[in-house]
Amino acid sequence: MKLTIDTNAKILIQEIDGECERINLYSREAFEIISHQWLKVGWNEKYSYTFTWMGRPIIQLPDDMFRIQEVIYQVKPDVIIETGIAHGGSLVLYASICKVMGKGKVIGVDMEIRPHNRKAIESHDLSNYITLVEGNSIAEETVKQVKNFVKPDETVMIILDSNHTKQHVLDELEAYHDLVSTGSYIVVTDGITKDLNDVPRGKPEWIWDNPADAAVEFAEKHPEFVLEQPKWPFNESELKLNVTYWPSAWLKRT
Repeated sequence: MKLTIDTNAKILIQEIDGECERINLYSREAFEIISHQWLKVGWNEKYSYTFTWMGRPIIQLPDDMFRIQEVIYQVKPDVIIETGIAHGGSLVLYASICKVMGKGKVIGVDMEIRPHNRKAIESHDLSNYITLVEGNSIAEETVKQVKNFVKPDETVMIILDSNHTKQHVLDELEAYHDLVSTGSYIVVTDGITKDLNDVPRGKPEWIWDNPADAAVEFAEKHPEFVLEQPKWPFNESELKLNVTYWPSAWLKRT
């Protein structure tokens, strides 16, 4: 694909396999095309590695951070489970929302929680909202330990952000989906890897080995879950699609 932006003519020219399409530069369609390419370039340049939340690095696209807080506030879960901790910024984000809502706790699961990250998370102002579980997220003993923190009547939301191979995500979905409450979500993050197979930091196999395809396959086998983007609670634009690293991410239990 070749993109040409003509700011004088206010036109975006998209060329695919020799076929050219001229699009109004100031249109929803042009915004979606440009945003998609911007996401790819930004991912390659590690744009998401430039943010913190209340003092902890948070490796997320700000758009995704805003969208997930919208959903958390709507669902108001009692328990948020996240696989993949890194520096703990996402855990702190969710914990801060729990504090504002006056309810909720966060469980973070990771294969390895580095000592300096554990120390920073456990000494954070919001640490009393956070429980850390160290272990392989799909190992039987880890899954059992996580489930022991959840009470039968609690509303649960799950975010999968650890190993992003298709098989690992499928295994996580099978391991944890029964915890998700009706009306709540499993969020399968970083499905954008499917579109990053051709960027310098990407891998060719990502075109098939990615979280987005895992979410689609899971939804096909589990009719109690529907794969759909949550409706934006506020929108005075013509836009409809998230600018996101998380395409095909939102599995809602119906």
